[in-house]
Amino acid sequence: MSEKKHETLRVAITSGDINGIGVETILRVFSDLRMTDLLTPVIYAHPEVIRYYKKINNIEEFQYNGINTAAEAVHRKVNLINAWKEYKGIPEPGKATREAGEFSFRSLEMAVQDLASNKVDVLVTAPINKDMIQSRDFSFPGHTEYLAKIAGTDKVLMFLVSSTLKVGIVTGHLPLKDVAPNITKEKILGKLALMQESLIRDFTINKPRIAVLGLNPHAGDNGLLGNEEKEIIAPAVREAYDKGMYVFGPYGADGFFGSGTYTQFDAVLAMYHDQGLTPFKALAFDSGVNYTAGLPIVRTSPDHGTGYDIAGKGKADESSLRAAIFLACDIYRSRKRYREMSANPLQKQDVRESRDDRRE
Repeated sequence: MSEKKHETLRVAITSGDINGIGVETILRVFSDLRMTDLLTPVIYAHPEVIRYYKKINNIEEFQYNGINTAAEAVHRKVNLINAWKEYKGIPEPGKATREAGEFSFRSLEMAVQDLASNKVDVLVTAPINKDMIQSRDFSFPGHTEYLAKIAGTDKVLMFLVSSTLKVGIVTGHLPLKDVAPNITKEKILGKLALMQESLIRDFTINKPRIAVLGLNPHAGDNGLLGNEEKEIIAPAVREAYDKGMYVFGPYGADGFFGSGTYTQFDAVLAMYHDQGLTPFKALAFDSGVNYTAGLPIVRTSPDHGTGYDIAGKGKADESSLRAAIFLACDIYRSRKRYREMSANPLQKQDVRESRDDRRE
């Protein structure tokens, strides 16, 4: 047998900002007792925070097993580690506070340490307030950059994933005025390589088709609205194609999504944050997952933010968090199968085709 049928993975889940909807969604996900048949959750938060959100949301089904270390996690139970032993307050739903930011970082830091020491298998992060979490220990635009620093790499890809659409971003968390200067042929080729590797290794798509978006309206209109497409993006697409990748573009973003052309591809590479995330969230908000491709570990997150406007009101939808948990486990197992296949030459599959066999 290649894998134990009932093998369960240990899933580290951070609290996120305790004044947002992260803890609420965690409670809702694990109020379904069937979840612990499939995986072993380890939540990094505080008992009082859990009790507070249980009470105001009337979630009695959620029960947990208090542990001191992830090594003590018990299968078929929701395990809770007290990440802030000195915490004595109560959450303030909807408020951005430095205290909440500090606790969200400490939850993340502890989970990452346990992941590094193999006490847990995958990491799922609830949303943080990127401003309130800033400190001497965390001076990053978001989770992606922090985890890349911890892993000692700058070769990562913000990858938004759903069952119908996968979108990667070239420039990530940058002010719009800084996007164009940061679009280079080398950077596009690097992101395409990460996307290709992830689609094959993490999503078992042997011959992925990737679309690349332009930077300017209508992909520059042949230079009328900008030269980045002609001078940078199109040459990068041609070079990737010549290297054996199924890469096409650049496409004008509005027509590409508006016409449904995205359904013809396995993934899309956008040039900047909102160009990719706006259509993704419009099409897959409830089920979308933010995945950091390129890391040696598996990290996913729901694709929404802290949700301060609905925090504590019983309106939070847990679907994206549930999808993030399942995706993390799926990717972990896909990577395991990929390693096993790579180690056995008889199982290797050729993931390339001749150029003549490819079609646009």
